[in-house]
Amino acid sequence: MDIYTIIFYLLLIDAVGANIVAWFGFHKWYAGNFRIISKYFPATKGWTTYYLVLVLFIGHIAGVF
Repeated sequence: MDIYTIIFYLLLIDAVGANIVAWFGFHKWYAGNFRIISKYFPATKGWTTYYLVLVLFIGHIAGVF
């Protein structure tokens, strides 16, 4: 397993976690507990879905799967 595969899976876990926060109603918890971060990185459905698609696209280009 090379470094690119490890980085991809870490980003994939992060992207899936962000989508869980956005799609299943945890965005209020996120905004309340991470006030400064949530101002610059909002947990909205559009941004997190875009992030997941981008991670999957980069993984596909890198040949991870």
